[in-house]
Amino acid sequence: MRKHLTVYVALFLNILLFGCSSRNAPAPVSSLDNQINLTTRKVIITGSSYRVQKGDTLYSIAFSAQKDFRSLAKINRIPAPYTIYPGQRILLKKAAEKPKKTKKYTKWSKKSTVSKQKDNKKLKKELDQPKQREYVQKQANKKVSVRSSKSSTKVIWSWPAQGKVTRRFSTKENGYKGLQIANKKGASVLAAAHGTVVYAGNALRGYGNLIILKHNDDYLSAYAHNSKLLVKEKQEVKAGQKIAEIGSSDSSVTALRFEIRYRGKAVNPAKYLP
Repeated sequence: MRKHLTVYVALFLNILLFGCSSRNAPAPVSSLDNQINLTTRKVIITGSSYRVQKGDTLYSIAFSAQKDFRSLAKINRIPAPYTIYPGQRILLKKAAEKPKKTKKYTKWSKKSTVSKQKDNKKLKKELDQPKQREYVQKQANKKVSVRSSKSSTKVIWSWPAQGKVTRRFSTKENGYKGLQIANKKGASVLAAAHGTVVYAGNALRGYGNLIILKHNDDYLSAYAHNSKLLVKEKQEVKAGQKIAEIGSSDSSVTALRFEIRYRGKAVNPAKYLP
C-alpha cells in the first residue's frame, strides 16, 4: 500500500511541475511574426478596380493605389468635391476603347476623297492664317498666366516632427516610401505645410491612424501610425500646426511615418525638407 502511495505522490508532483513550466513558456512564434508583419505587409491597392469601404475617401484610395486623385475622378466621372459611397466600384485604370469600324471605299472613291481633302485643307489654311496667329498669341498669354499661378502656390515644407530618422526613402519597388521619425508616444506631429485635411482615419491597412493633407493640385503629405488624431476632414491647417500625436498604431515601433506624394507618386521627403 505504501509503495502505491509513493508512486501516486511522485506522479502528482510531476504533473504540478509540468503545469508550472507550461505557464512560463515563451509566446508562440506566430504571434511574434504578426507584430513584424505590421510594418512590412503590403499597403498598396492593386488591380483594375476597388470597392469603396466605410471610411474611404477618393484621396485615400488614390494615395493607396499611388494614383493622382484627379485621374481617378476623371476615369470614374466623379465631380468635385469627390463624394463616394461604401460599395461603390472605383476604376483604377481607364477601360480600353473598342476599335472603330471603318467604312469600305472603292479605289475610285478613295482617290476622289483624297483630292477633295487636299483642296479643302489648302483653302482652309489660306483663310485661317490670321485666326491661327491670333489663337497662338492667346495660348502663349494663357501659358504665362498658368505658370505664374502655379509658382504662387509653391509649397514651403518644414519638418513634421522631432526625433531620430530611423528609416529613409527607398527607390526599390517595394521599398519604404517615406521617412520614419522615432520619438516617444504622444510627441507632437506637425503639418509640414499649409493645407486641407482630405483624410483622417484608420481605414488604410498598414498605416494605422492616418492623416492626409492636400497642399495644392500636385502635392499631398501623409502622417501615419499616430496614437491620436487632432484634426478632421475638410479642416484647413497651417504649417507647423499640431495635427496628431506620435504612436504605434498598425506598427511595431513608436514613430511617425511621413510621406510626400507628387501627382500620386511617392517622392523622397528628404529632398523637400529643409
